Amino acid sequence: MIGKTVDIELKNDMVLTGTLQSVDQFLNMKLSSIEVHDVERYPHMLSVKDCFIRGSVVRYVTIPEDAVDVELLQDAARREAAHVAAQQKSVAAQ
Repeated sequence: MIGKTVDIELKNDMVLTGTLQSVDQFLNMKLSSIEVHDVERYPHMLSVKDCFIRGSVVRYVTIPEDAVDVELLQDAARREAAHVAAQQKSVAAQ
């Protein structure tokens, strides 16, 4: 997702759109070329072009639809469901 445009909704209801520069395991993110969705409510954000967002303040991250490999996700979900079913069957047999 690095280099892709994402929408980030924060817990304070601010929504930012920007290019993802980096992200870590705590969901801390660096965005460049940001735009705020509600300029009237957050006019001070007009002068901000790049920002760091702490993961603990993130509510949602919306990624572009074309960036998601749906088949890969479905295969992973099927494998996980099969694994759980096999474990439950094994426990029931004991």
